[in-house]
Amino acid sequence: MRRFVLVISSGFLAACATGPRLTEVATQDTGKSFKTVVVDAGHGGKDNGAYRQFGGAEKLATLDVAKRLSHKLRESDFETVMTRSTDVFISLEDRVAIENAQKNSIFVSIHFNDSRRRGIRGFETYYHSDNSMDLANRIQSKLMTIPHSANRGVHRANFRVLRLAKYPAVLVECGFLSNRLEGGEARDSEYREMLADRIAEAIVEQRYGSGVYHASKKPTAEPPIESTALAPASLRHD
Repeated sequence: MRRFVLVISSGFLAACATGPRLTEVATQDTGKSFKTVVVDAGHGGKDNGAYRQFGGAEKLATLDVAKRLSHKLRESDFETVMTRSTDVFISLEDRVAIENAQKNSIFVSIHFNDSRRRGIRGFETYYHSDNSMDLANRIQSKLMTIPHSANRGVHRANFRVLRLAKYPAVLVECGFLSNRLEGGEARDSEYREMLADRIAEAIVEQRYGSGVYHASKKPTAEPPIESTALAPASLRHD
């Protein structure tokens, strides 16, 4: 009887330990067929994200890079959907709903990093499903072509927007706002243009192969929002 109780207890604890994983979804491998890119500007509205004197508010830097990225991808004949196109708050649940509503797509979330140690800097790219690993590695590799960049690697993570994605999904940390150098660069429009360009190049090459991407000759200082596809009306907050 005691052994039976122990078996039941062990099974219950194991179920509790793996409980959150029951909400994961099987990711479809659209890495070579996607036609739509869901571009996610991290944070927004009441959620500033990181806020540092060197780099300012993360929510504004992510939105700017996301707009530029969306514009470049549309120039490369992809359809784009932005989870937000203005400074508004979008919950993680709504971000997941937006990314999963787009068939034959991939999801790219733009963030900037933060640390109490001001000397830490560099790019990081995160993924969850095996179908997303190739895209994550390609984006990280392209970011490392930026002069004076530091490589903090590609990592598997359990972030909700990655764990619950139906299609390949990555989250890109575009440097540390807490670092004097990278925080200052995050405020520079030309640098944000370069970030968007490298990420766009990786996405295009993921779909069509190396040497296909051609950067826009004109910088996208203010990409036209009205020509960017937005979330479905039921999920739209802006």
